[in-house]
Amino acid sequence: RRFSIFREKWKIASHFCIFCKFSKTGCKNQFLSFDQWGYIVPDKTINNINKLNEVMSNDDLTNVMDALLAIPEEEVKNPPMPVSVAIQEAVDLKIQAEDDKAELESHGFDWNYVEELAVRAGACRQAQSLWAKDYRSQEEAEKEWLEKSPAAFDFRDMLLDAFRYAFRKDDTLLAKVVVIADGTSREDMIQDLNDLAVLGKANAPLLEAIKFDLTQLDTAEQLATEMAQLLAGAKGEDGASKQLDLRNRAYTYMKQAVDEVRACGKYVFSGDDNHLRGYRSQYFHNLNRKNRNKGTDAETGTEAA
Repeated sequence: RRFSIFREKWKIASHFCIFCKFSKTGCKNQFLSFDQWGYIVPDKTINNINKLNEVMSNDDLTNVMDALLAIPEEEVKNPPMPVSVAIQEAVDLKIQAEDDKAELESHGFDWNYVEELAVRAGACRQAQSLWAKDYRSQEEAEKEWLEKSPAAFDFRDMLLDAFRYAFRKDDTLLAKVVVIADGTSREDMIQDLNDLAVLGKANAPLLEAIKFDLTQLDTAEQLATEMAQLLAGAKGEDGASKQLDLRNRAYTYMKQAVDEVRACGKYVFSGDDNHLRGYRSQYFHNLNRKNRNKGTDAETGTEAA
């Protein structure tokens, strides 16, 4: 089988170990180890990545929170690639830069960017996990809203019908019912339930006269509260949107360091095409190559190909 060599990585077309024909998730003979893209990674690189992961702390996000919140809103970026890939590229870049420390520092490079890469990547990883958790909760709230909201709308409509009949001889009360009934949005329905409960309790004798069950007014209040909480969750107002902003800030903070390291590496090794590969985004390089084959250009933003 053929191997294409890229520095210390080789990719097997079949993604199987030629010695044991085992899948890329592991090699039972331990001749080969694979990274997330199906590349064989030498033991030295594996050890470096393991050491870097050990440096990442569960406190990384807390430790850089002030720096994240200080990023101007207009500078916060939405990741143009899978966050897991961006984090792995930051890890790979740190390992590459450490091998080239002397050359980079000899050109005035601020080594703090490399030193902080592990912390920034760790913070981004934590922020991504927190957002993913809240996003799943948001999806669950959306599903529950779709299941429960039809009955809530029907209950609101039933109350409106009862109020129109009970207040049919009082133009002032009927006008209030008309105002409440105006609007068809989800938010309108929730507000209607609460307003109808208040109006009904203030005019209980008229409702009792038509044998209306006054306990349904309490039900309307409770349903309004329940549906408001559910809608907030479905819209991400209970935390998912905040976690998304935090994730984007963590990605931006990591990318700031990545950009500085790559910029210096590209300058220092501008005449060494093979070395330059360590200072580019492999994700965007592959994306651009695919699009060139199709005769189109990739939308890569400011990322290097």
